[in-house]
Parts: sequence; C-alpha cells; structure tokens
Amino acid sequence: MAKNHAAIALTLEEEAEKVFSKFDTNGDGKISLSELGDILNGLGSATSADEVKRIMSELDTDSDGFIDLKEFKAFHCGCGDSNKELKEAFDLYDKDKNGKISANELHSVLRSLGEKCSLKDCRKMIGSVDVDGDGCVNFEEFKKMMTRPS
Repeated sequence: MAKNHAAIALTLEEEAEKVFSKFDTNGDGKISLSELGDILNGLGSATSADEVKRIMSELDTDSDGFIDLKEFKAFHCGCGDSNKELKEAFDLYDKDKNGKISANELHSVLRSLGEKCSLKDCRKMIGSVDVDGDGCVNFEEFKKMMTRPS
C-alpha cells in the first residue's frame, strides 16, 4: 500500500512540473505576472490585473516578482497552509460552479493547458479520488488528494 501511495505523490509532483511548464511559456524557469495572467485568462476566468497581482503575491513567497517551480509545487501540491489556495485551485476546475469537478470539466481544463488526454483518462483520474462514488470530485476529495503526504 505504501508503495502505491508514493507513486501517487510522485505523480502529483510530475503533474505540478507539467502544469508549471504550461504557465512558463517562455521556458525561463519562472512564471512572470504576464504569463500568470495569460494562462488564467486563457482558462476562461476573466481575471482582472489586480486579481492576477494578488495571486502572484500569494504564490511568490520569496517576493522576487516571479513564481519559481518550488513555489508553484508548494501551491499545486497543497503544501501551502491555506484552504483558500486549495479552494481557488478547485474553482479553476469547477467550471459550472456546482461544487464538483466532473470528468468533462477536468478534460476541458487539461485540454486548455495543452494536455493530450482522453475523457476516459479523466474518468480514471476522477475515479481514483472519488470517495463517495458520484463520478465527480468534491472539494473535500480534492483537498485530501492535494494534501496527501509525499
């Protein structure tokens, strides 16, 4: 069981690295304010410049004006100390704002990030964390998945 748990944690780290590379469009190893804004708006969130600055200030823990991979992983993998950050991440996937992430919503977001995955793959991902068996991931399931120890 522990071996499987470690594989899941590694998968989350790999996922964080893949998502980071999508945000880091110029490949310089850091996410700038403009790259962050472009991706958030590309996901359909219509994020204002002030909101992008606020998000940047929360994620940029060393205050150098950029989000590096370590800072991004801390946010993406749930290592941050705030449920608010997890809720914001959850809300990016919960397109219809019904409190659940469906396979279709996951598929839509991953595709918008340039990931080549099928709806069937997304159903498998959802199934691996769907504790209540409703075919979706609610916030509590999302939180447990994102805060699993490495």
